[in-house]
Amino acid sequence: MTGRIFSVAIRSEEDVVLARQRARQIASLLEFEPQDRTRIATAVSEVARNAYRYAAGGRIEFQVTGRAVPQGLEIRVTDDGPGIPDLVSILEGRYRSTTGLGLGLLGARRLMDHFDVRTEPGHGTTVTLRKLLPRGRGALGDAEVAALGAALADARPESTVDELQQQNQELLRALDELSRRQEDLVALNRELEDTNRGVVALYAELDERADHLRRADELKSRFLSNMSHEFRTPVNSIQALSRILLDRLDGELTSEQERQVTFIRQAADSLGELVSDLLDLAKVEAGKTVVRPVEFDVGNLLGALRGMLRPLLSTESVSLVFDPPDERIPVLHTDEAKVSQILRNFVSNALKFTERGEVHVRSRALAHGRVEFSVTDTGIGIAPEHHELIFQEFSQVESPVQRRVKGTGLGLPLCRKLAHLLGGDVTVESAPHVGSTFRLVIPGSWAPLETSASSESFRDEPGTLPVLVVDDQAETALPYETHLAATPYRVCHVRTLSGAREAVAQIAPRAIVLDVLLDGKDAWPLLTELKRSPETAHIPIVLATPVDDPGKALALGADACCVKPITRAALLHTLQRVVDPRGQRRVLIVDDEEISRYLLRQTLTRSAHLVFEAASGADGLRVASEARPDLVCLDLSMPDMDGAEVLDRLKAEPATRDIPVVVVTAQALDARLRARLLENAAGVLSKDQLSSLPRMVDATLGIASMEPRA
Repeated sequence: MTGRIFSVAIRSEEDVVLARQRARQIASLLEFEPQDRTRIATAVSEVARNAYRYAAGGRIEFQVTGRAVPQGLEIRVTDDGPGIPDLVSILEGRYRSTTGLGLGLLGARRLMDHFDVRTEPGHGTTVTLRKLLPRGRGALGDAEVAALGAALADARPESTVDELQQQNQELLRALDELSRRQEDLVALNRELEDTNRGVVALYAELDERADHLRRADELKSRFLSNMSHEFRTPVNSIQALSRILLDRLDGELTSEQERQVTFIRQAADSLGELVSDLLDLAKVEAGKTVVRPVEFDVGNLLGALRGMLRPLLSTESVSLVFDPPDERIPVLHTDEAKVSQILRNFVSNALKFTERGEVHVRSRALAHGRVEFSVTDTGIGIAPEHHELIFQEFSQVESPVQRRVKGTGLGLPLCRKLAHLLGGDVTVESAPHVGSTFRLVIPGSWAPLETSASSESFRDEPGTLPVLVVDDQAETALPYETHLAATPYRVCHVRTLSGAREAVAQIAPRAIVLDVLLDGKDAWPLLTELKRSPETAHIPIVLATPVDDPGKALALGADACCVKPITRAALLHTLQRVVDPRGQRRVLIVDDEEISRYLLRQTLTRSAHLVFEAASGADGLRVASEARPDLVCLDLSMPDMDGAEVLDRLKAEPATRDIPVVVVTAQALDARLRARLLENAAGVLSKDQLSSLPRMVDATLGIASMEPRA
């Protein structure tokens, strides 16, 4: 339902003033607040003045729209003038006028809830303004709307002097409101300054506490190291003396004495293990553990372990089985002693917590030169919620077997730290009453952490699409290799931000899978850096995150998000969405008109092309030289440099000479100019034929003839 209230014809300046008065009166009758009355009157006045000045007059209609709450006051201003040129530029605020054209429209749009302009050259303009009626105002029926019109017809229009006085009063009220808001703003600024000082003080306190924690950690490491050294001598003495007594070097012992000395010996051995583990942990945390890589054969390593660990078998109900090593495992170049220490810990734990069954030790070769050692038992198992607990220092899972065999709670944390030193990691798979499998994955050739990504990962393999995986955990990188096996994608893994930067420059990946946390550091700076650089902005980045919250990542420029752990289906679907298996093409649009660039971008991105933009000829030359796009879409009419000149300069530069150029222009071309352009351009297309652009681009790049790799 639309109920007409009143209409005003605009034929003179006095009618513009009358329209303002009527708008204010109607707003008052509809119970709008004083500020809203002023907004409505001002908006109507501006649009009416435009109609009078540029169209020599028009008509204003006031009506109520809607039958149920919320209803609205709609004002429609129509004229039969020449229409409004450059309407889009006016509404976007880019139009510059010496007469004021557009300023009234922009101001009116800001004052109303709804604003719409319909214009056509030679057929006039219709401007529709709408304001929702105040809350709490009941719905108006036909009778109420008719009563409003009657009341308005009976109201006497005010004189020009009265209207001027009314406007002055509105201006005074507005100035008073601005003054109050200025005072509120000053008070808010003072409050923000106080808050900022508090935040600065809080950061200073946090820095101080972080420094205290660092010093405490250093003191802890120093204490553990000193304590371990101090304890080692008396423990060794107790062990030596108990051995002398048990060997009867000073005479026989009674059975009770032998039992007592045996208890002493066992306690000393346990204390000795604790001291050794504490000393090793202290060295690792202090950064004093030295990796001494040597070349060794896995078969020899496992053979030595077999002879060393068989004496630990205390019952025939448990068997220790060493499977033959994988023949594909090459000679390793890493710290043999540390690998042996980790495996000894795995096997001894497995034997402790397996009452019957078997313990299997296996080894196999993985992709990219990595090697996996695993120890599987049929013991009591570990509940999933305790999988991380067992890698925390002095933490142990309560169980009847645990109370019997006792341990230090330092072995597994030490194993994980040693594995990290070797460029690998330790993981566990276990469930209660099923057993456990502990895995050690290390690179076959050790390198310092910053450069531990094997050069094997970066080998050029024609016909594959390199995908850079940036993740500081080796075990989380392994699923990517498994998921992407037998696909067009090739995984290249790095662990650090600096390694990622080097790898991007070295291999030019088709996509990057980026973990949100790398060695405790946020990966957001790397994401922002890659997306801001013209040379890397085209690379799709997939954020691997532990929570399904892609908002921040997408806002900073990520192309997609995957929730960890990533399934094969999700990974392949995401990569196929962000990477064209035939090779996405990078297209540079050079056009000074934002609307034209938008239309071209929408047309090309629907065809899975990666699009860059340049708003001038000079910018286009710079971006083309830096980003080396596969194709350039070039406008001819640009203010700073003619498109034909840009085309000539592109073909004159060695760096851009081979980039095909498609001229996309709105200007009419004669046969001579078209022929001149086609000497250097791959094609010429009119802007009213943009639907043909993807086909022309694909034909120019030869995409139609390419087949995806099997």
